[in-house]
Amino acid sequence: MLALLAAGSVFFPGLFMVSKKTLKHTRGWREGDAAIVSARLVSSVQAVMASSAGCVIASSCRDVLEDRHWLTETYILFATPYFAYDIYAMFLCYWHKLQVKGHEEEEEAGGGGRSVGAAVAGYLRRELLMVLHHVFMVAFCFPASLLWRQGKGDFFQGVLFLAELSTPFVCLGKVLIQYQKQHTLLHKVNGGLMLLSFFTCRVLLFPYLYYAYSRYASIPVYTVPLVAPWQCNLGAALLWPLQLYWFTLICRGALRLLVTGRSKSPPPTSKADHAGRSTASNGCTSHQGDRR
Repeated sequence: MLALLAAGSVFFPGLFMVSKKTLKHTRGWREGDAAIVSARLVSSVQAVMASSAGCVIASSCRDVLEDRHWLTETYILFATPYFAYDIYAMFLCYWHKLQVKGHEEEEEAGGGGRSVGAAVAGYLRRELLMVLHHVFMVAFCFPASLLWRQGKGDFFQGVLFLAELSTPFVCLGKVLIQYQKQHTLLHKVNGGLMLLSFFTCRVLLFPYLYYAYSRYASIPVYTVPLVAPWQCNLGAALLWPLQLYWFTLICRGALRLLVTGRSKSPPPTSKADHAGRSTASNGCTSHQGDRR
């Protein structure tokens, strides 16, 4: 148990540091750019690992309540330190953004740079929901998944891991926006995949969990909350609205960019005038992806 926690505590920060140094020395990137891209790379790696583990676990459990898989608790222990690391990584990215965008505030402060305390306060105001989400994952979901469920429901835990499937698309979208690649086909395709994966793996996730148990127990789905453990109901009640909120932001961002792209489209002109022009493209952004 302690060995897996220690391994996760070393792996995620270590991967971040290695990626950042590699980008700085081989690509000549600035500290801030390297840190932001590295943080998104680590998030994507964790998401791929979690999704892969979820596929293996969910597909291996025929009995959704009683079947066990060794990978369930193993990955829970290994991945839990990621959420603590990610809180720091998000702050580090926010700090680097302040160094680029906050010169006026620094000058008003006397040229000594913005204090760490002020940066922490601004970070918490901007990313409060994401920080609370990560704290909840460590303080509540970790003991609930490892201890309170008493070895039951590995299938459901595996399905929960699949929620991370949308994260790589969110991270790639933010990297493309960071480097002003919103007009590319890659950004359009990635935006569509992000919408689809987020809706499927996060918005529909919790209703599916209740539906799966209703089929297993042969009871109406609306009665499942009455018989499910309180930890499951509490987790769903807190996490599902957050996914709905983030998905709403994604859709609003996609609609806004779509409308903006159409409004900036040039009127019909001659072929000679039209040659070489590029049309405005649409895409989508996410508050979750903007957390760094």
